[in-house]
Amino acid sequence: MATSTPDRPGGAAKGRKPGTVALASYIGTTIEWYDFFIYGVAATLVFRTQFFPGFSETAGTLAALGTFAVGFIARPIGGIVMGHFGDRVGRKSMLVVSLLMMGVATTLIGLIPTYDSIGIWAPILLIVLRLVQGAGVGGEWAGAVLMAVENAPPKRRSLYGCFPQLGLPSGILLSQLAFLLLTGVMSPEAFAAWGWRIAFLTSALLIIVGLVIRLRIEESADFEKVRDSGQVEKLPVVEVFKRSPLQILVGSLASLAAPAIGYLVSVYMVSYGTTTLKLPTSTMLWILVGVSVVWILMMLASGLAGDRFGRKGTFAVGAALGVVWAFPLFWLVDTASVPLIVVALVVFTLANSIMAGPQPALITEMFPIRLRYSGASISYTIASIIGGGITPLLATALFAEFGTSTAVSVLVAVVCAISLVAILSAGRHILFAGEPTASEKALADESAS
Repeated sequence: MATSTPDRPGGAAKGRKPGTVALASYIGTTIEWYDFFIYGVAATLVFRTQFFPGFSETAGTLAALGTFAVGFIARPIGGIVMGHFGDRVGRKSMLVVSLLMMGVATTLIGLIPTYDSIGIWAPILLIVLRLVQGAGVGGEWAGAVLMAVENAPPKRRSLYGCFPQLGLPSGILLSQLAFLLLTGVMSPEAFAAWGWRIAFLTSALLIIVGLVIRLRIEESADFEKVRDSGQVEKLPVVEVFKRSPLQILVGSLASLAAPAIGYLVSVYMVSYGTTTLKLPTSTMLWILVGVSVVWILMMLASGLAGDRFGRKGTFAVGAALGVVWAFPLFWLVDTASVPLIVVALVVFTLANSIMAGPQPALITEMFPIRLRYSGASISYTIASIIGGGITPLLATALFAEFGTSTAVSVLVAVVCAISLVAILSAGRHILFAGEPTASEKALADESAS
């Protein structure tokens, strides 16, 4: 049974109870990922015709997905800037900033006139707001997982750390439901003309809910301990590169596969199913709804497994599954059979879940408390650019070039293999390089594989 520690007293305020903080992190990240993924769905369903009408179908899809990828360019900027202030000012304030950036940008996207109305300014404004979205989400992940992990009970850091990760499938679930509702109650013409905007404008209401929840939680106890002891770094981003370059390298490479799988499922598969397999849009969206529900449950189980069997070993199993499943994935999807597509995507998201569950605790434990926000942000955003931003775009280009899903399978296998090799090569001197608290020291002794 977990015992109280000086930095996590038994009588902790309600705003710092592990369950409260984990729930707040989950709700906040769900809202942010909803904002992020409605853009991805809209890019595949609407933006090609509304913002790039002069392009061919393939070129228009690539252009629309290109604006989706642009958001990842701004991620390192958001990660570096919010990492700096997150390590100097605190985790909570950066979570509020990131939520506001995402919410305002998403709402404004819902108000942008189309190409037919303002010409070239339409895609330009779309790209600018996408950059703001990217910067916001770039600083979100590290702050949310640090709040959950640093307030978690001893021996439960993997489980509590996976709650912000649940925001990914939950955001996908909400975004698919939003578009299913909209496409179900209006004609295709009305949806393409203005109905898609409702999903973006709804973000304004969700942001208010998220802000109320986040403003009620307290600052991370571990950060307050560092701040009270006067150990706050003046330039944490510079210091983390000087002190922990191997941790950034391993953390970035190990984290490639999980976002690659997540974005391939949530963005690329919608486009692939509707354009290549000629399945109805509603069919693909319902498939993702069902897969997302199972995805959430699998990720919770993975968080538990990370505490029970060790982060490194659990993560490696997920990466290995991604390599093995890369080819059966498209063998099943290409049948255009809905049950087989569901099986293919459930197993694919299982690989993501097994990695994503222990990932927050795994990455944060690589860095000292005073440098954690910067280190975790940089590692995650680098991985997200390559795994999440470039991979769906590259998958589309590879299929267009070779005309076969085998090329996409090779891409998936390579990305997952990189993550597998990276995590297997990481020893204790990398995985537990941070300055541990008392609970972290006990956990390191028990969790090392």
